[in-house]
Amino acid sequence: QVDRYLYHMRLSDDVLLDVMARFQAEMVKGLGRDTNPTATVKMLPSFVRSLPDGSEKGDFLAVDLGGSQFRAHQVKVFDDGKQSSQLESKFYPTPKEVIQGNGAELFDYVADCLLDFMETKNLKHKKLPLGFTFSFPCKQTKLEEGVLLAWTKHFKVRGVQDTDVVSALRKALQKHKASFDIDIDVLALVNDTVGTMMTCGYDDQRCEVGLIIGTGTNACYMEEMRHIDLVEGDEGRMCINTEWGAFGDDGALDDLRTEFDRELDLGSLNPGKQLFEKMISSLYLGELVRLILLKMTKEGLLFNGKVSTALLTKGKIEMKHVSAMEKYKEGLSNTKEILTELNLFPSEEDCIAVQHVCTIVSFRSANLCAATLAAILTRLRENKKLLRMRTTVGIDGGLYKTHPQYAKRLHKVVRRLVPNCDVRFLLSVSGSGKGAAMVTAVAYRLAAQRKQIDAALAPFLLSLETLREVKNKMRTEVEYGLKRETQASATVKMLPTYVCGTPDGTEKGKFLALDLGGTNFRVLLVKIRSGRRRSVQMYNKIFAIPLEIMQGTGEELFDHIVQCIADFLEYMGIKGARLPLGFTFSFPCRQASIDKGTLVGWTKGFKATDCEGEDVVDMLREAIRRRNEFDLDIVAVVNDTVGTMMTCGYEDPNCEIGLIAGTGSNVCYMEDMKNIEIVEGNEGKMCINTEWGGFGDNGCIDNIRTQYDKEVDEGSLNPGKQRYEKMTSGMYLGEIVRQILIDLTKQGLLFRGQISESLRKRGIFETKFLSQIESDRLALLQVRRILQQLGLDSTCEDSIIVKEVCGAVSKRAAQLCGAGLAAIVEKKRENRGVEHLQITVGVDGTLYKLHPHFSRVLRETVKELAPQCDVTFMLSEDGSGKGAALITAVAKRLHNVGQK
Repeated sequence: QVDRYLYHMRLSDDVLLDVMARFQAEMVKGLGRDTNPTATVKMLPSFVRSLPDGSEKGDFLAVDLGGSQFRAHQVKVFDDGKQSSQLESKFYPTPKEVIQGNGAELFDYVADCLLDFMETKNLKHKKLPLGFTFSFPCKQTKLEEGVLLAWTKHFKVRGVQDTDVVSALRKALQKHKASFDIDIDVLALVNDTVGTMMTCGYDDQRCEVGLIIGTGTNACYMEEMRHIDLVEGDEGRMCINTEWGAFGDDGALDDLRTEFDRELDLGSLNPGKQLFEKMISSLYLGELVRLILLKMTKEGLLFNGKVSTALLTKGKIEMKHVSAMEKYKEGLSNTKEILTELNLFPSEEDCIAVQHVCTIVSFRSANLCAATLAAILTRLRENKKLLRMRTTVGIDGGLYKTHPQYAKRLHKVVRRLVPNCDVRFLLSVSGSGKGAAMVTAVAYRLAAQRKQIDAALAPFLLSLETLREVKNKMRTEVEYGLKRETQASATVKMLPTYVCGTPDGTEKGKFLALDLGGTNFRVLLVKIRSGRRRSVQMYNKIFAIPLEIMQGTGEELFDHIVQCIADFLEYMGIKGARLPLGFTFSFPCRQASIDKGTLVGWTKGFKATDCEGEDVVDMLREAIRRRNEFDLDIVAVVNDTVGTMMTCGYEDPNCEIGLIAGTGSNVCYMEDMKNIEIVEGNEGKMCINTEWGGFGDNGCIDNIRTQYDKEVDEGSLNPGKQRYEKMTSGMYLGEIVRQILIDLTKQGLLFRGQISESLRKRGIFETKFLSQIESDRLALLQVRRILQQLGLDSTCEDSIIVKEVCGAVSKRAAQLCGAGLAAIVEKKRENRGVEHLQITVGVDGTLYKLHPHFSRVLRETVKELAPQCDVTFMLSEDGSGKGAALITAVAKRLHNVGQK
């Protein structure tokens, strides 16, 4: 009979899956900027961005307002490696005149209770941070500020809605400050649900959902920042207080609400509001049971149709009665006792029927709660892109704790609805008060960490003034390198390349090009056509250079190069032809002519013996002779920077500067012959290879070198050399990042203070990882994956810090590079004697091409530091290969003109 009567309260799994889908849609609505105003589930950002990580410590106060009692707590958190804490609490009543009076009285009462607590605990002369648990919907714009949206539960205090409750509490505390000598800093405003999640999160770091099922009901969870439109920023996560009690206020659950739900709502303090809460929370379940029993009695189905006064009195049946009646063994005798007290004289059938009504009402509550919780768990799993997820839900609330069957039912249904989530339900022992203290402790820890991280990264923030200084120093060093008397001791070597012309479009023929400058070596065949069908066709093959050859003898290195050329000629079927060859050799060379280059010193990890001070063209010719298989006409030895300028010059005659921003860093430009004192003649121009990587080797930029730069330099193959390159080039940026990460880990700010084996490995952090980590499109989850590939087990917070470190290092590199380039373009402007210069810079290099922000920051810096120069940046398509062939072609053309 009861089953038939309450048929609508029994919900099948299909109905629950439907409720789950409806709630998911509501969550999305609440998170969207445009849809939030009309959403019933408000999805309020809590500004709690981090869960406890076990390193919190200190003494904290917490006050907890929102349940049937007001509570004050003192929480001591110990950093003893065991994650232990100690909680002392005192409970105070919440009199009706206070919770339905005016705002000033309420907050004065809270302040008075807190003072009483501090007196009993002897805390009055200490300065303590306080967390305020306030269990009502608030709109927060920061952690320590919250505007009350609406009262719920039995609270109805005048003059508080739409005001900041933290200010009100601070005001009340301020009144007592002088007379009682107290100093309390309200650091965090927390909803009880968030408090529950944080309390459980301290004991189980997997806990990322908080659930309250008591007088009220609510849930919170950690949402990805990129999905929260209401808060600026995309990094990391933030706890969202769903305020799910209002789910259905727009009619979304009308098909599931029964006549009893409607009647209960009409008689409540807030009709039409918190409809989901009224179907679930303990505040209303007893009343729901009363309304059902009343109607059944009126219809003659119970108590022989006799309606007692008690049955007509609102609030006579409470949740504690429902729980007692549902007890497993003594349920029936309890039911008889309770009903008799209410002046209803039940038969045994009445007792069984009433017990069954209680079961159906509380079971429906558990079912609905399970459906909405399952929606949150599914969202979490999808955010993490996992097929299966392990997580923990922290739970508090009287209904969950005291009802004999509720917890078991809830767990069972949740597991049925989300079979791909392994959920642990963790009961919050010390409640939301400890949680508020934990939020405060975490906020305290994060503020202290923020200070330390800012201090570590401060030296990487370069002011405009500092960048101007770098530009001026670069200009000075460039001048030293061009002058005969200072060239020998100059750090920026300003090497003449004997490349005196750029392409004019008449170049044609077949040319070979070699490209040596990194861990790979390339051989190319380049076919250049002139005239109307002007084009460049290229065929190339890449060969690896093993480490043992990079760091073996010079003879082995050049034999390996010739072996690769032989393979290529064979592969292309051109072994017999004596082709003109251009050799891109991306290391500092002193040239006496276009086909003579003496190696000044190895860079970029090369260390082959018996090469420094030798002519690399001669060494190549010797190796070809030793092999005795083919002959080549070596026309030009070229630096990759020059090749880049030439390639872009072929497309744009205004290109007179070449920049490489990749493994290494360098610039070349066309200088007026009259300014190059170390080469005879004053007519025309010649390309100068600045070799600016050595800038600062005399200590002139020591003021901007950090401890990390020094560590990278000391651990490199050439300590004390190429200092500017070590701050700006791809070869070293990852290593700088690694040094910073080690330092931050030692300070306990990263990776739980554990330096993993992989983090100790030099060179593990390649620059490509910087580019990937800093990509705007990359969610933190993917950053964590990259770090995991590197053997670094990172939390969400770790990933944010790593991203920030990468950003600081690469931004400084781009700014320093921009400052150097500004010095060069300014020099070009002065050479031409113009007010305003228009010039093109040909650029190559993986850092410029692949890093998400490097090129933009570089361009902005040049614009800022050389405002009278209008600089166009042109990406070079294969400068070191095509460029070498073009230089060979130009040299051949000029040579032929000379011969004629």
